[in-house]
Amino acid sequence: MFVAITLILSLLLDGILTNYLPFLVNDLSLFTPLFTLVSIFIIYPFYRKNEKKYFIIVIIIGLLYDLFYTNLLFLNAILFFIIGLLTKYLYKNLETSHLKLLIYIPIIIAVYESLTAIVLFTFNIVPITFSKLGYKIVHSLILNIIYGEIIYFISNIVKRKKKISIN
Repeated sequence: MFVAITLILSLLLDGILTNYLPFLVNDLSLFTPLFTLVSIFIIYPFYRKNEKKYFIIVIIIGLLYDLFYTNLLFLNAILFFIIGLLTKYLYKNLETSHLKLLIYIPIIIAVYESLTAIVLFTFNIVPITFSKLGYKIVHSLILNIIYGEIIYFISNIVKRKKKISIN
């Protein structure tokens, strides 16, 4: 139930906040939301014993994200799957904590934005430069790290109640 609420809330907040916060290059926004991406990272421990279900959910969320926000069908489904693989690697090989989340979320965001930029550049959909890519990554960190920390804190409470292994 926590996972479903987290993913639905993240999808809705991504849509709502992108309508009200400027996110174009050279806007003065430090708050570009990628809450769905952060939520995909946070929910992994709930599916540690059933990774197949986790990856199915990640692909479905990617498809919904494509349908609602990007109009590039299957792009985010594939990118979210890659982020899911990265998430699995981080959780299996590295320890997670509130402080380490400050490192993991920027890594996830940087990988996602870089892969998106590579696809957009390769198919010449949008002109992308390294400065625009860096701008997008840096300006999405503050809000997403705060959101990630809050959701991580809540998920730890839920994990303790359900006796799910945190690491």
